[in-house]
Amino acid sequence: MQRLNSAIAAAVSPAAYDVGSTGVGIVHIGPGAFHRAHQAVFTEDALAYGGDWRICGVQMRSSGIRDALQPQDYRYTLAVLDEVRSTRVIHAVHEILVASEDIDRVLDRLVSRSTHIVTLTVTEKGYCLTATGQLDRDRPEIIADLVNTVAPQSVIGLLTEALRRRRNAGYADVTVVSCDNLSDNGRLLAAAVRDFAAINDPELAAWIVREVAFPCTMVDSITPATDDALRQYVSDRTGYEDRMPVSREAFSQWVIEDRFTGPRPAWDKVGVVFTDDVALFETAKIRLLNGAHSTLAYAGLLLGYSTVLEAIRDAELSAFVRHMMLEEICPTLKESAGLDLVAYTDEILQRFRNPEIAYRLTQIAWDGSQKVRFRLFATLADNLAAGRASPRLVYAVAAWLHFIRRCERHATPMTDPIRDELLAVARRSNGAGGHDVGLFLEMPGLFPAALAQDDAFRAQLVNAYAHIEGGGSHVNLLIEQ
Repeated sequence: MQRLNSAIAAAVSPAAYDVGSTGVGIVHIGPGAFHRAHQAVFTEDALAYGGDWRICGVQMRSSGIRDALQPQDYRYTLAVLDEVRSTRVIHAVHEILVASEDIDRVLDRLVSRSTHIVTLTVTEKGYCLTATGQLDRDRPEIIADLVNTVAPQSVIGLLTEALRRRRNAGYADVTVVSCDNLSDNGRLLAAAVRDFAAINDPELAAWIVREVAFPCTMVDSITPATDDALRQYVSDRTGYEDRMPVSREAFSQWVIEDRFTGPRPAWDKVGVVFTDDVALFETAKIRLLNGAHSTLAYAGLLLGYSTVLEAIRDAELSAFVRHMMLEEICPTLKESAGLDLVAYTDEILQRFRNPEIAYRLTQIAWDGSQKVRFRLFATLADNLAAGRASPRLVYAVAAWLHFIRRCERHATPMTDPIRDELLAVARRSNGAGGHDVGLFLEMPGLFPAALAQDDAFRAQLVNAYAHIEGGGSHVNLLIEQ
């Protein structure tokens, strides 16, 4: 079977623009499955309206995606797996560079006068933030980048060095767009870059504040990791081999704060929403969709499930999550003319039931220390402040702690930026709720002070933790106690 390349792509799924004559205008850091199934697809569609907006992808360390896509002339297949299935080839990626191998080429792309947009999907841990959302100056890569600014290891160091070079060249004309699931993501990123720059060059920090826009965004589309089953599906359907296809559900949403330093693609013509109030959409999505996802992941893994579909098909767990969304999360959100929270909740749950998407719970469970602060802790803190009970959210947190403990006990691989610290605490645990919960609550920076210092929250978490330790896999029994 012949492998996908530009000639095959042009024959079976031609672009709606002249690929060969279209230049690069976007640098994207973190060209994983989500970016290639989401922002790159919106850009592919926008290119039909003109402009030099092809994408240079940047991997910080690993070369896996570059190595898989380079022989395919960076073409890849998008498989939409939903009620109606479809496949198409995406042509928008021009190249992928690896920063650890060729930092000079990466910086040249970032500093190029033709680059007007820098986008990022680097997960929460890539922003090098503390639990309170500040730049973590104790992170090894941040320490290293402050010493050696011209060969940065972190995303924050890389962006700062690129902006320094643009400042020295006499132009900004670039907008930096975070596409990760952090509340207020653009402002968090802007503050991290500003604070990093200010340590060595306060004037650069002031220039960045004046000249560079960091709009907030909200992104949404369920995108499972690429696996051999997807590769086989694509080859069976298309007749060619693709080593790095991507899949997603039909639903895809991108909301961007309408604040740009320079030009942008015709994203508004292909479904991207520009607004002055991203926070409304962003907070609803992170708390409802991502919060429900994390709850399904940790509770579902306790029940022995492996995918979102398996977990949501458990009637008791499904009802548990829906009640959590409506009774414990929705009260913390604002209603608006453009967002019906009850309808949005039911739409999310329906999307989880898509039988064509095998979204693995372990993929959602990864990087929990970074995710739960936005997906669960913020909602819990709001409810505590308002005097509202959150037993299901507390159960989700307890399930996360048990996930960590089980990873340690069974030597199960666990991905987390503070993996070693979490597993060290898990090794000291003994199964007693008061003992184990106390160890986790005392970890510096893991829980926000509003939760860690609240006696009522501690008591509820101890109760939920003990319920799980005692074999309480039926989630609603805890709520009925």
